[in-house]
Amino acid sequence: MTDLTTLEADVLAQVAAAGDLAALDAVRVAALGKTGSISGLLKTLGSMSPDERKARGAAINLLRDRVQAALNDRKAALETAALDARLASETLDLTLPAPRRRRGGVHPTMQTMDEMVAIFAEMGFAVAEGPDIEDDFHNFTALNFPPKHPAREMHDTFFFNPKESGERMLLRTHTSPVQVRTMVSQKPPIRIIAPGRTYRCDSDATHTPMFHQVEGLVIDKGIHMGHLKWTLETFIARFFETDAVTTQFRPHHFPFTEPSAEMDVQCDRTGGEIRIGQGTSWLEILGCGMVHPNVLRACGIDPDEYQGFAFGMGVDRLGMLKYGMPDLRDMFSSDGRWLDHYGFSAFAAPNAASGLS
Repeated sequence: MTDLTTLEADVLAQVAAAGDLAALDAVRVAALGKTGSISGLLKTLGSMSPDERKARGAAINLLRDRVQAALNDRKAALETAALDARLASETLDLTLPAPRRRRGGVHPTMQTMDEMVAIFAEMGFAVAEGPDIEDDFHNFTALNFPPKHPAREMHDTFFFNPKESGERMLLRTHTSPVQVRTMVSQKPPIRIIAPGRTYRCDSDATHTPMFHQVEGLVIDKGIHMGHLKWTLETFIARFFETDAVTTQFRPHHFPFTEPSAEMDVQCDRTGGEIRIGQGTSWLEILGCGMVHPNVLRACGIDPDEYQGFAFGMGVDRLGMLKYGMPDLRDMFSSDGRWLDHYGFSAFAAPNAASGLS
């Protein structure tokens, strides 16, 4: 048995010397693997007599069991040591200053929308909201869109699959349906703005499939274009925080207003930037007009007694102009570095007392 005793001492010494799990596994394979030193002894039993095989086999099996037990004990010790070392390395010293974490901020789109709401609130406008998923009546028919109008086609509008009745719901293409719901549910006078998300099949540096709008509606007796012009010019001057804003109104066409116009602001486009209140260029920023009599009738309002104006503008695009953001798509890229640069403090809510931005 001297050879077994020597082999056992040698293997146990290797087990005790193993410094990590990889080294310990190498010892296990060398001793108990298919070609290991102890496994090789079992292959010699076939050439022995039955009595010798019985005695020698029992001794080899005992050796194998003692080596396996030593391997298990050493593995448990190494795993415990590794865990202790990991816990020690990951210990957080609460007496040290906390590491810098990314600071949260208000997204420029939400900041711009809050600024717009604050300005219109000063003018006496209430905020109205409606669903993002609309039906054809509120999104098109009540707004005087003809049955074959291009905006009703799939290339402009996100439609859902038809219902059993054949009706197709859609993602609203503007917040004008909120105006329709307000006129149906309330009696004039009405003075509201409708901020919210809108959806169109469009994507480039200045258009995204989902964007934000603020639309306004005023319905009362004796309303005319002069009221509309004053409201928008006052808003633009307050929003860009300068009295040096020059605007112009160009005739345009919208199905839901008559007459209709687009409003431009004078700006400077030199140097790859857009500066409001200077220069000789013009930039279109919104559409507007007097509410079409057909829209009033569809909502149960007598156009011979009441008149009104409406306007709509893109929140994201106004934010780009005011804060110098070159690409609209960056607003929806979920890049924390971009928000670090353009984000606003959550404690600096826009208001008339402390300013907008």
